[in-house]
Amino acid sequence: MTALIDVEGELIPRATARFPDAVVRDELDNNLLDELPTIQFLQVPGGGYDGAKLARMLFDMNVYAPTRASAFLLARDAHEWIMHVVRGSTTSTLVVGMVRCLALPAGLPYENKALRRVGGTYEIYCHPA
Repeated sequence: MTALIDVEGELIPRATARFPDAVVRDELDNNLLDELPTIQFLQVPGGGYDGAKLARMLFDMNVYAPTRASAFLLARDAHEWIMHVVRGSTTSTLVVGMVRCLALPAGLPYENKALRRVGGTYEIYCHPA
């Protein structure tokens, strides 16, 4: 059995339940200003596979909000959720072991100055359930 997991597909529904006042998605669209705050999860190339079962996946978490303060507040909450709730959790399709933050959430540039972006990078060690 392959260890290839759709990390976005696993995190988005769980984060939607945890953050009901935010839009949680993988891809952004032209309506972003009307859908704030938004939490975005993007699996990025990298990680690894032990050849048997365990995978190490990398993903970015970005928060888009109308102000820098609100973006940092939601990013902090999402960071805590990733590090303390996702770590060690199990779903019907995934077992999560260790989760590490590779780059703490920080302010990031974004071309639309009407909103603010804060994002960080994480790695998740997991295998299919």
